[in-house]
Amino acid sequence: MTLLEGEYEPSPSEWVREQVAAYEASGGKEADKLPGTDDKIIVITSVGAKSGKLRKNPVMRVEKEGTYVAIASKGGAPENPSWYANFVAHPRVDVQDGAEVRPYRARLVTGDERTKWWAHAVATWPTYAEYQEKTDRQIPVFVLEPVTD
Repeated sequence: MTLLEGEYEPSPSEWVREQVAAYEASGGKEADKLPGTDDKIIVITSVGAKSGKLRKNPVMRVEKEGTYVAIASKGGAPENPSWYANFVAHPRVDVQDGAEVRPYRARLVTGDERTKWWAHAVATWPTYAEYQEKTDRQIPVFVLEPVTD
């Protein structure tokens, strides 16, 4: 049950870099909300699909019974966020929720399973439904399940 190791390459996006740094430095006590909201986030570390370097992204905290959900919405943009390719190429990720960091396996879900998790995500953060209306693509849903080995 080891965490990911390797060289960390901060995001090219200034707000992502700053939020991740503040969140990690405070053990998740600061920068723990989506900017401009009261909605909690987690930080997911993944391995870059092309670079092989560690990447960290703040995403909405959507959780149920120890399983997290990562919604590849990119605010309803026509393309997936960059971390989508990372999860597909390297499904082993780390999730920091507050001070705790644990290993997970990301799994892209489809069909009825996607429908169930999408409904949970929208119930947690209704803005996801607005994002889906803004794009022609079906927004991908990843289930993040704890790694126990």
